[in-house]
Amino acid sequence: MKTVLPRRFVPATASALAVAAAILVPQVSEPSQNTAATPAAAAAKHDDFVVVGHRGASGYRPEHTLAAYELAARMGADFIEPDLVTTKDRVLVARHEPEIGGTTDVAAHPEFAARKKTKVLDGAPLAGWFAEDFTLKELKTLRAKERIPALRQQNTVFDGKYQVPTLQEVIDLTKRLSRELDRPIGIYPETKHPTYFQQQGLALEPELVKTLTRNGLNRPDAKVFVQSFEVANLKALDKQLRVPLVQLTSASGAPYDFVVSGDKRTYADVVSANGLREVATYADGVGPAKDQVIPLDSTGKLGTPTALVRDAHRAGLVVHPYTFRVENNFLPANLRSSTVLADSGNLFAEIDTFRKAGIDGLFSDNADIALAAEAESK
Repeated sequence: MKTVLPRRFVPATASALAVAAAILVPQVSEPSQNTAATPAAAAAKHDDFVVVGHRGASGYRPEHTLAAYELAARMGADFIEPDLVTTKDRVLVARHEPEIGGTTDVAAHPEFAARKKTKVLDGAPLAGWFAEDFTLKELKTLRAKERIPALRQQNTVFDGKYQVPTLQEVIDLTKRLSRELDRPIGIYPETKHPTYFQQQGLALEPELVKTLTRNGLNRPDAKVFVQSFEVANLKALDKQLRVPLVQLTSASGAPYDFVVSGDKRTYADVVSANGLREVATYADGVGPAKDQVIPLDSTGKLGTPTALVRDAHRAGLVVHPYTFRVENNFLPANLRSSTVLADSGNLFAEIDTFRKAGIDGLFSDNADIALAAEAESK
């Protein structure tokens, strides 16, 4: 287990006009090969509260694109979060799931029509196109699209504009932006469905370790967290990585590696006081679903905080819940602005309530709002 050091960053101070300009004009350029990041600004100010750009600035750009990651960093996010899957030729790429039909234009490519199939993903059948059935060269012919267009219609104007990035391209982007913005931009990669990929002979972990090591990021003071919803792969990574690890949990179900091995424990067991003490033997933090920290009451409003934050802190773990989003669809009933699910609600109030519950950071699709809420709290 590694010691989690304070994550240093310069809080966002850009005017509303500057943020608006960043949203309208993404500055995505070719990845840089320079590995040096300028630490001057990082040493100037610091705060232990962590803001993670969830899949980038996915409230404003199609998720897991270099444009989304860059925008999150320019808004002030401390970390950007690439979810990792693999190609057929074992290159780690950023997609939320192995199935890529919902986030790319693959269905519009007749040359790949025969690749559509049904696979069993964590015990459930799923039809579509899967990243591991494509080489990187083939995947690069596709373009990203908005995953939830009914809620984020404004993002659909960027459909077809961006490629699927590799992990290396994401790292190169953070190196360039760290120099340009004069503060370190971290990465917070998630290994997606590790048992699924292991069963196909395409384990994610070896390439992740190799890539972090090759980039000088496999060290305790690197601005990196590695996360997973499963347990066994985190325990294995604890022996190979020197960066902090985070155990993700869900409000329902169980880690799929538990299911496969016959372990009857659930995520509720993992976030119990005893479970969190066990997590602390191989990880440095826990990433719970929001309602595991503050559940909703019978009316859909935020209820009373659970013991999770207290118990995690007693175990020596940081707590980074997910996912904070501005649309009414994702907010408690009393923080919605209207009955229109795509309209923006009071994300400021939700974040403030969770901060008062003692969380150490959060994942947000709207890094600008999370950083503005952070500034208001001081």
